[in-house]
Amino acid sequence: MTTPDAPPPDDPSHASWNPARLLARWTGWVPIRPLGKRHRRRIGQHLLALGERDRYLRFGYPASDEQILKYVNGLDFSRDEVLGIFNRRLELIAVAHLAYAPAPQIKGRPAMAEFGVSVVSTARGRGFGARLFERAALHARNRGIDTLFIHAISENGPMLAIARKAGAKVERDGSESEAWLRLPPDSVSSHVDEAIGRHMAEVDFQFKRHMRTLGSILDGVAEVKSNYDGKGGGKAAKQ
Repeated sequence: MTTPDAPPPDDPSHASWNPARLLARWTGWVPIRPLGKRHRRRIGQHLLALGERDRYLRFGYPASDEQILKYVNGLDFSRDEVLGIFNRRLELIAVAHLAYAPAPQIKGRPAMAEFGVSVVSTARGRGFGARLFERAALHARNRGIDTLFIHAISENGPMLAIARKAGAKVERDGSESEAWLRLPPDSVSSHVDEAIGRHMAEVDFQFKRHMRTLGSILDGVAEVKSNYDGKGGGKAAKQ
């Protein structure tokens, strides 16, 4: 398939400062955090927890544990962008991989990046896949990428629906489909949007980490108190 020569969507940067638009955006805000080498183990745990059907939709084949670990160990964090969403227990419930073609890319063709995403079954229906797609598109745009590319099996309706909703052109070739989304050029507001999102996600992660630590301390204190009281401790028990 060849890249459709479709015009990029209108640059929404001038409208991103509209109060109503900002309110709608941040009301449904999701903390999306960049992942690095130190998260490789967690990424592996997330992907290994996917069922056979979900592995098939994510990779286009029912990837085995060995194939998944090979993929995770081969992630190039210095070149690509890997994004994640953590729950309150700091478990990765959604992961997106924005893979950039090795430089230099094909002469005469637009600079492209390929998008892939996975969401655990318990976190479906919350729009996490769409949010990760939006964030990946913003990151690619700010990096000078012209086109966002998705290769998926045609059975992956949710992924293709996300691409279509974003304005991508989807082409089906039998059991496989490709989606191409032309990105507008970067702007001051697009860089500000990404920087704010990155900062807020980091604040959210640190807050969850401190709350988990505090919870562990309180649980420990409660356990010690329970054991102490159970052994007849305390002034009242001695009277």
